[in-house]
Amino acid sequence: MDRKVWTEELIQVFLLLGNERVNSFWAANVPPSEALSPSSCSDERRRFITNKYRHGKYRKYHPLYGNQKELNNALCINVQCSDVLETLSLVFCGADVNCSTGVVDCPSPLSLASAHSQPLQAEFLSHNLNTELPRSEVGGAMEAVHYSAPPSVSYNGFLFKTGSMQRPPESKAREEFSRRWCTLNDGCFSYYESDKNSNPNGSLKAAEIVCLAVNTPMKHGYDHTFELYSNSERLYLFGTDDEDSHKEWVKSIAKTFIPANVEPLLRLSFERIGRLKYKDGLNLQTPKVGWFALVGSTLHAYLEDSQGEEIHLRKLQELSIQQDNVLVLVERGRTLYIEGERKLDFGGWCAAIQRAAGSGGDTLSQQQLTDKDIPVIVHSCIEYITQHGLTSEGIYRKSGVNSRVAALCEAFRCDARSVHLREGEHQVDDVSNTLKRFFRESGEVVFTSNASREWLSTEESKKISQYQLLLSRLPRVNQATLEALVNHLYCVQRFSELNQMNIHNLAIVFGPTLFQADGKDYTAGRVIEDLIQHYTHIFEVRLTCLHTCQWHFICTVYLEEKNDTAEQHVKIPGSMTAAELTCDILDRRKIPVKENNYWSCWEVSEKDETERLLHHQERVLPIFHSLGTDSYLLIKKHLAMEAMTVYLASKVDVSKHGIMKYREERSIPVLGLSSGSFNDRYFILSAGSLRMYKEVRSNRPERDWPVKNLKVYLAPVVWYLCCDTQSDMREWFATFLSIQYDGDVWPVDGLQQTRMSRVLDTHHGNVSLIPLHGSENEMRNSVAAFSQDLLANQRHSY
Repeated sequence: MDRKVWTEELIQVFLLLGNERVNSFWAANVPPSEALSPSSCSDERRRFITNKYRHGKYRKYHPLYGNQKELNNALCINVQCSDVLETLSLVFCGADVNCSTGVVDCPSPLSLASAHSQPLQAEFLSHNLNTELPRSEVGGAMEAVHYSAPPSVSYNGFLFKTGSMQRPPESKAREEFSRRWCTLNDGCFSYYESDKNSNPNGSLKAAEIVCLAVNTPMKHGYDHTFELYSNSERLYLFGTDDEDSHKEWVKSIAKTFIPANVEPLLRLSFERIGRLKYKDGLNLQTPKVGWFALVGSTLHAYLEDSQGEEIHLRKLQELSIQQDNVLVLVERGRTLYIEGERKLDFGGWCAAIQRAAGSGGDTLSQQQLTDKDIPVIVHSCIEYITQHGLTSEGIYRKSGVNSRVAALCEAFRCDARSVHLREGEHQVDDVSNTLKRFFRESGEVVFTSNASREWLSTEESKKISQYQLLLSRLPRVNQATLEALVNHLYCVQRFSELNQMNIHNLAIVFGPTLFQADGKDYTAGRVIEDLIQHYTHIFEVRLTCLHTCQWHFICTVYLEEKNDTAEQHVKIPGSMTAAELTCDILDRRKIPVKENNYWSCWEVSEKDETERLLHHQERVLPIFHSLGTDSYLLIKKHLAMEAMTVYLASKVDVSKHGIMKYREERSIPVLGLSSGSFNDRYFILSAGSLRMYKEVRSNRPERDWPVKNLKVYLAPVVWYLCCDTQSDMREWFATFLSIQYDGDVWPVDGLQQTRMSRVLDTHHGNVSLIPLHGSENEMRNSVAAFSQDLLANQRHSY
């Protein structure tokens, strides 16, 4: 904030509060008529008063005289008492409000004022934190230099203006605008009845502007319009038909209120620019001020102590509004909370960011994307079919129900990241047809329209190298999407014995779909067949990735604890359940299962120090597909299962309610630090959802989660929910499982001691199987054997 403006406003506040010293000071320099109404005092008169007082007894301490240290010491002493006018004078003379106090517990003048219960001192200092004297580094030491204001921006001309508003404007007709002469000078934007008038109809100082928004052409009655949002919750709409004039006004106004340290934002073709409060990282207690600019689907941000960063809105994992004034942006590994200090401009930011984060059109690059640049709709459909449809007979060849497919396509189009495909709610054939329809109706061919002919006319003897060259020329999103799809189809055909969809059958379906052709000849199908058959060569797949779609997999599982002696390499088919895997491991180690021994399979994450109980009917293979390098499967006893089953048997109602401790951000085990404090909240867990209320008497929930979509992890280092006792946590956990699996928490007859109906061959022989985990030599040997005759093995399979 401009130092002079803040000081004058502070003097007015003190006058209204009856501060005796300020009143006497003001009365000594202002005529009685003006003393009654400080706001009526002219700017010239105020400047005279300010300068007169500024060069008082502290003149000798001004940095120009080399006494910065004495000035800072005086400031640190004075903020501990109630004499705010003395502090005002010290700051006028150049005292650094960010100087070091030398006190560990109170490192700044602001913290000193707060520690000594001086709220007015603290308020004054907090508003002047960004007005410190710039410093330069000379000879390794920090030396004070003159404060230099940003260069003055001047511009004038005619604009068309509507009346100021307190709510976002609907489309304004041309006749609702009035012609005004506008000037921009000395950090003040003013508008007049005409260029002949000397008294403005109104004005906005740079410090009052918090946001500038550039509207899309023709949104209002004039071709080009922009909006100014003020700190006092007013919106000003201006327009012109002159594009060049519009650009100049936008650039000039932005220069007046954007700080010099975020000047790169001005070089962007922004749609919206301004300041907002935010929280992120480990400190979620005190909001900080950041500067933001929205350009297309990218949010450019200058956060505290950052050199500028980009947030790709279409790649967000989550975007939501909480408590009506907090916009939550969840990226991979980070959450940013943008707070609404003012309702008007915050609402505009929310709407603009949500719009930018959605699908922007029909092309691949305009979709909501994963962090690997794959459209979310493609990723979601592939993931669902990998988990639930690899063995479905006629997958991709059978038709789904048209109405359900259309509804799914529309849901993905509106907001793909909010669509959660769930077994039981969505059918495999509906999902597979949704994926095909997306590619068929996409605004561009995945191979791109310009290069499609080259893909279809490759030479037989050089096709592998030509495919690789054409692949390298594709845009990043197209390349990532094509690789993900072909990888998926490669997996599908590995299950052709069950799903009847070999390479040729898949090529017949996807050739015309991906090339958006009529399918009258097999040219397009031949390309798809080549891509699937030679997938590992064309896409130069890393050897460690080959394991994702074999018919049988060698997976590493641990018994009771993770060490070399507990390691077991198990050959797993796609249909194996957690209970079957558990029995197989126990049989290998000849461990008998007694009646009350609840041996179970757990997903363990070393990085997050968490573990998740796999339901006994949950299929294991999709879990292996999703495991990171820091995760593994562990077979161990569930010590609380008996108590959980007893508790559930005694329950009359499936629901549960009570107080739990909750926080938004999880803790960070590596640092041993917490990113947020816990708060008591009232929870109701029912068959449909988990609802969180601020207190027992609240009528409206703060959050509402669908139960079927939740994964419950247990952790010694708590993430989001915390119970007071182990028994309380056990009851909540048991209720979650009971609701999610319709009461089927544990097999009725316990674990079956018989082997699986399908006898697994434990001898690997000459069949090339790739271990999902294991030693480097094991993987290298398996891959080498597989690679020797990969294409021959494929040919014999069909």
